[in-house]
Amino acid sequence: MTEDKITGTLIFAVFTAALSSFQFGYDIGVINAPQEIIISHYRHVLGIPLDDRKATNNYAVNSTEALPTVTYPANLVPAGEEAMASAGLITMLWSLSVSSFAVGGMIASFFGGWLGDKLGRIKALMVANILSLAGALLMGFSKLGPSHILIIAGRSISGLYCGLISGLVPMYIGEIAPTTLRGALGTFHQLAIVTGILISQIVGLEFILGNHDLWHILLGLSAVRALLQFLLLFFCPESPRYLYITLEEEAKAKQSLKRLRGSDDVTKDINEMKKEKEEASSEQKVSIIQLFTDSSYRQPIIVSLMLHAAQQFSGINGIFYYSTSIFQTAGISKPVYATIGVGAINLVFTVFSVLLVEKAGRRSLFLIGMSGMFFCTIFMSLGLVLLDKFAWMSYVSMTAIFLFVSFFEIGPGPIPWFMVAEFFSQGPRPTALALAAFSNWFCNFLVALCFQYIADFCGPYVFFLFAGVVLAFIVFTFFKVPETKGKSFEEIAAEFRKKSGSAPRPKAAVEMEFLGASETA
Repeated sequence: MTEDKITGTLIFAVFTAALSSFQFGYDIGVINAPQEIIISHYRHVLGIPLDDRKATNNYAVNSTEALPTVTYPANLVPAGEEAMASAGLITMLWSLSVSSFAVGGMIASFFGGWLGDKLGRIKALMVANILSLAGALLMGFSKLGPSHILIIAGRSISGLYCGLISGLVPMYIGEIAPTTLRGALGTFHQLAIVTGILISQIVGLEFILGNHDLWHILLGLSAVRALLQFLLLFFCPESPRYLYITLEEEAKAKQSLKRLRGSDDVTKDINEMKKEKEEASSEQKVSIIQLFTDSSYRQPIIVSLMLHAAQQFSGINGIFYYSTSIFQTAGISKPVYATIGVGAINLVFTVFSVLLVEKAGRRSLFLIGMSGMFFCTIFMSLGLVLLDKFAWMSYVSMTAIFLFVSFFEIGPGPIPWFMVAEFFSQGPRPTALALAAFSNWFCNFLVALCFQYIADFCGPYVFFLFAGVVLAFIVFTFFKVPETKGKSFEEIAAEFRKKSGSAPRPKAAVEMEFLGASETA
């Protein structure tokens, strides 16, 4: 236990890799703050009259640029159907500006593991940064051209980047971390994501960058991070697991390990990798189909996909996307600051989970987090349903939101990302991580696409629906997810065998039936 110490090189490598995750969070949060400003800019560029005089005044007051005077003859001002068509066009362009990011992520998530194996983890992150830079520049210059096209293209390319790194970063961190610190360091991916969300909310405030003059800088700011990370990656050691198992270069792997461990004695790590390599040589590369057809992978991959689905379908993104309007409903005069409060709580509790994850264990934290979220969704719903009868219920909803986010960051937020890396040995790991990342993006996309419609349909009862979903995932986790704390990949595989293989046939059939029910939930 004592030999797994934290070294400067290890912290530097984890920090550098986590800059990618920071970008992921920044891109999730950055588009929310300047929504009204970007929409009014789209209208302006497309020559669609602004909704009302107030919006025009806003543009004029907040912008130092001379606003071209566009006069609309009475017969050309859109009315009736035309007005609805132009409003529909703007809504569609805005939806694309937000969701093109998730589409890019979904596509690229399949290639993160492949790129990591082809080029090595470090070079793959360097190549991915080219996408990040391209996306940031397109958005940064969007004010000078057809902004809607440039923003949608820039968001799609940023999505491609974030899709690649959502597999690469957990894989790299999981491979360079000592066994006893794997969990704590694994949570840095999520910690960096929530830091990115919080920073994007703060710099998106109107008096910083979220105004008519500077919104394009807000969107293009990530170019600075891309260049910084590109330079820092030159000083990061390559993953010793990649060097030893994939490239079969033991000398280089030892050199990398010595830098990471700050010690000349790396026998323990080499022995663990040797064991893994022997298994990997019999496993070879594993395709997506094999993950589901091979009985030794089936259970871990289903659990991996379910953990990521649980993270997204828990309702957390519904809260992030619409927290401002929920706070508005609750009668807060400056809801944007309450939303930043949610971001800050998000960050604090992610730090808390970094400290807890090696002590309490992954499975227990996931269960505690999900159980807390279950009760919060019920109180949130009650608060929204009874708001008309009791004004003080708004405080119940708000408290439930803050607690919900806290519980999310204790377990379901960070844990799925690195647990998947722990479930699989070297052969199937890249494919499994890519598939898990795809599942996460796909569920994220579904929530982003459908939440508004579901919220409109269910009204204040929407979070009761999420309570049901969370409960189903709690039951699934309790019966199906093994504890991985401090265990080698071999021991974790044995846990899975114990959970599935030793069960008598009828019970296995019931379990598979239950799996189907959970997946439809």
